[in-house]
Amino acid sequence: MEAADAEPGHNGRVALVTGAARGIGLGIAAWLICEGWQVVLTDIDRKRGSRAAKTLGDHAWFILMDVADEAQVRAAVSEVLGQFGRLDALVCNAGVSDPHNPALESLPLSTWNRTLAVNLTGPMLLAKHCAPYLRAHGGAIVNLASTRAHQSEPDTEAYVASKGGLVALTHALAISLGPEIRVNAVSPGWIDARDPSQRRAEPLSADEHAQHPTGRVGTVEDVAAMVAWLLSCQAGFVTGQEFVVDGGMTRKMIYR
Repeated sequence: MEAADAEPGHNGRVALVTGAARGIGLGIAAWLICEGWQVVLTDIDRKRGSRAAKTLGDHAWFILMDVADEAQVRAAVSEVLGQFGRLDALVCNAGVSDPHNPALESLPLSTWNRTLAVNLTGPMLLAKHCAPYLRAHGGAIVNLASTRAHQSEPDTEAYVASKGGLVALTHALAISLGPEIRVNAVSPGWIDARDPSQRRAEPLSADEHAQHPTGRVGTVEDVAAMVAWLLSCQAGFVTGQEFVVDGGMTRKMIYR
């Protein structure tokens, strides 16, 4: 773990955000820090994670962790508690992010197993080991799923199975851990996960925007804002739900 004399954020709360060194996870971490949270980032790449924590400033702390390894999950949660004395929120963003796998006939079992291990077993392990500490503070869990859990394209079997299972796991955890711990899922559709400077330098084409009913592609901030709301007291009566952030595309997917 990398930080010195870290303390909870300005609002006194601590969030563990997995896979937070880039893309949507990094955006979620940045948004929560702006709202006064102390954020513990995890990633499987030490250099990438350390760099992200340094960029985010004093209220970001980095832990090297493979979410599919129970020993690493257990150790990481213990370190968080040892440093901050509390844990208020868990955001399970780490995942195998490429939805495409080889054609089914040549799909290696190792690819299938690793995808499900990271995308589905990981959130289960994190919920298992974080639950006692989240319960103590009326905490919340948000799992990052995907609209592909409902509508897919060829050669995405491993990804779709893992994300569909994650939505089902979210519903089950909400019952098992409630009412003390709220558990919800956020399912992004097509999100431009680049940082703002990259988006400005290389804007998406008019054709790409035209595929969406609202005329725009989602951004990291759209997802981060939803996650932050679900962790807030304003969502105190919300649990066991899936929130789709896709600009209305769930029933009108266009693949090229």
